[in-house]
Amino acid sequence: MMIRILAVIVFFVLTGCESPMPNAGADSNYEFVEPQTLQALPEGQGHYSDERVRQGKYLVELLACGVCHSDGALTGKLNADRLLAGSGIGIAYSNPMVEKNPGVVFPGNLTSDIETGLGSWKDEDIARVIRTGVNKHGQRNLSVMPWPGYAKMTDEDAMSIVAYLRSIPAVKHKVPDNIRPGKKTRLPYVHFGVYRSKQAM
Repeated sequence: MMIRILAVIVFFVLTGCESPMPNAGADSNYEFVEPQTLQALPEGQGHYSDERVRQGKYLVELLACGVCHSDGALTGKLNADRLLAGSGIGIAYSNPMVEKNPGVVFPGNLTSDIETGLGSWKDEDIARVIRTGVNKHGQRNLSVMPWPGYAKMTDEDAMSIVAYLRSIPAVKHKVPDNIRPGKKTRLPYVHFGVYRSKQAM
């Protein structure tokens, strides 16, 4: 028996964290928002070749990394002082039609700040998490970070992204801790998800 696949990508800002999403309508606690495209990313500099840094910047722009990893961009209110420095707005990943209090992840700081960013990561660790979703602690990231789409990225392209991220100014910005499903939060987040219908075709 085949199962119908229903892919739903939903971006909603949660304005009332205590209401579930079913039957979202006029009386809903949700509203539609559009993420903001970044017009310009920081220029890179450092010990990597200019060509490699330029290629990395091009890829970061192409893959729209800054939309999730720049504070405010997910809701169209970009904080230009925190480009690629992580988001204080989270992304809910559990099914909003089932889970009253969803699990929420906060996209990390991609700058080289030692305490709050990637400054303590090895280049190879950064390249690996981009392509496999496995972080330096051996933990698998949720597919909210779209690493499955980057799995075939070449070593050269992955290292070009690393070179660019290493070359931009470090920004100290600690993102909130992730929220586990079922736990209430007052922190802002948007909904994102891919769900499968249980109905037979």
